[in-house]
Amino acid sequence: MGTHSERSSSPSVPRENFAASGSARLLHTSCAAVCLAAVIALSGCHGKPALTQQEAEGKHLYDVRCAHCHQDNDLNLKKVPPDLHGVFTRTTLPSGAPASDAEVARVVLAGKGMMPSFAGRFTDEQMAALLAYLHTGLR
Repeated sequence: MGTHSERSSSPSVPRENFAASGSARLLHTSCAAVCLAAVIALSGCHGKPALTQQEAEGKHLYDVRCAHCHQDNDLNLKKVPPDLHGVFTRTTLPSGAPASDAEVARVVLAGKGMMPSFAGRFTDEQMAALLAYLHTGLR
């Protein structure tokens, strides 16, 4: 019979090389995990910016005074009011009127068609906040 080296077809590798290759695999795996975490974290950088304090107040007003009809229709209205998402990205409102702060405020305060008047229910600051939120596209 031959010696140990004659029986083995693969060259003899010192034990410390196995440890080094294990460390290399661990390092490679760790680097891959860090890179993946960085990609996930950075993908959030292109998300929507946080609302300003005024926009957040407008969102609250929209949620409690507008969304019941214009978003959720949880009042089961037969004629569903227009969706206000992106209302200021168009040149006109669903009615055909110009998409301007003055026109939206006028419709909110005076009402239109089936929409009731909200006159006396918004201060000037609240109306400015609601309009600021509507300008965000309702994010």
